[in-house]
Amino acid sequence: MPMFDKLAVSSPDFENLGRIPDRLSADGGNETPVIELAGAPEGTVELALIVNDPDAPLPHGFTHWVVYGIPADTTTLDLSAEGVVVGPMGAGQTVWYGPQPPAGHGVHHYFFHVYALGKAVEGAPTREEFLATYAGDVLETARYVGTFSND
Repeated sequence: MPMFDKLAVSSPDFENLGRIPDRLSADGGNETPVIELAGAPEGTVELALIVNDPDAPLPHGFTHWVVYGIPADTTTLDLSAEGVVVGPMGAGQTVWYGPQPPAGHGVHHYFFHVYALGKAVEGAPTREEFLATYAGDVLETARYVGTFSND
């Protein structure tokens, strides 16, 4: 396994700051994106991944995906791996919910945040609950951004 100097998250499905393919969007098939991870710092107990659209017309944006319990040595996210838990996204479902910005709303940005944690997440908190409860346990973060528009 290659060694990395810092935590990283990426996807072979789209470039950083590039357009997310239609097949990953809510209206285009809602396929789950492939997520690649690397560089968890020493002391990482697990990784968490949260995908949020801050451009959504809601106070905290819209959360599209919440995944906890990702082993620290994971290189490609496997949702069936032991201990991996999908938490509730913005509408309360425990699924990947692809981009679906309102028509005429312009380009939205989808932030794929990975968190290296020094403590395991208990249960399946919402994004807001996770950030409030585990902020002090975050060892390092990284992000990758995709864009999407229905215009």
